[in-house]
Amino acid sequence: MYKHLRDLLFLLPAETSHHFSLNALKWAGKTGLLGKPVALAGKAVNVMGIDFPNPVGLAAGLDKNGEYVDALAALGFGFVEIGTVTPRPQPGNPKPRLFRLPEAQAIINRMGFNNHGMDYLLDQVSKVSYQGILGINIGKNFDTPVEKAADDYLIGLRKAYLHAHYITVNISSPNTPGLRTLQYGDDLKRLLVTLREEQSKLAQEHGRYVPVAIKVAPDLTEAEIRDMAGVFSSVQIDGLIATNTTLDKASIQGLPYANEQGGLSGKPLTQHSTEVIRQFRADMASEIPIIGVGGILSGADAQAKLAAGASLVQVYSGFIYRGPELVRECVEATRTLG
Repeated sequence: MYKHLRDLLFLLPAETSHHFSLNALKWAGKTGLLGKPVALAGKAVNVMGIDFPNPVGLAAGLDKNGEYVDALAALGFGFVEIGTVTPRPQPGNPKPRLFRLPEAQAIINRMGFNNHGMDYLLDQVSKVSYQGILGINIGKNFDTPVEKAADDYLIGLRKAYLHAHYITVNISSPNTPGLRTLQYGDDLKRLLVTLREEQSKLAQEHGRYVPVAIKVAPDLTEAEIRDMAGVFSSVQIDGLIATNTTLDKASIQGLPYANEQGGLSGKPLTQHSTEVIRQFRADMASEIPIIGVGGILSGADAQAKLAAGASLVQVYSGFIYRGPELVRECVEATRTLG
């Protein structure tokens, strides 16, 4: 049934169908058609000190402003991550900026952190009935210089702290100029130390510890992964999310939209993302958990991420192509894993 609906939606421009689908889902949730916003029964896991009812989550990017949490949660996810949200509202990049490649089960986006700002997102979150695990993904405004990026991340951390079960620091989007330079060397360590110090202050102030995960790109060499893993281990981050979208479009050459700028997600990322997880798991302190994301289009893909060293998985592009069936399939596939 979803496949037929998807085929109709794919007749519309990608961003138009995106908003139409989410609004339709929200309407269905409000009318009771979706049921309550609760997770499917699955293999419960404790990650970052949080009890997840199942290990299958929704990645950031689908609901940037926290407007659809209840409706999305009703599809059975073990956790929902919203954002990326920036301190101030921003429109993102000019349209068109979202492209589907059905032949490759892939998506290219150059959205550019379009969102209504942190205050709007938190207002939306205050209205949800969902009681499950909520992550908030934070980024920097496009016009904040990279050397001042920590200021934006500190604003996001402070504001989101009491409203999230965990917070993700997005330093890996390819669509904000200069952002990925924060993944390397002294810049990475300075940012993480700054955030860890603020996290400790907030935990003491509020009497509650909220884990902070770092989201990285797939476009990394083995040496870069090894260096980053060393920094993550020394700073003792709470979690790693691997991976964001890729700039490598070699696998889709010749397809419509293949030359569009932006990050590629979906099936072309499946194996590469899994290998990045495997390398981080080998090089990073064992107590730092990994959330695996990138090209999960089947239960077997979710299993592969966990086998490579992830403790949780997230879906995004696969959810666009396969719908709620993918959530159920992944939960079932991960139920029996050790």
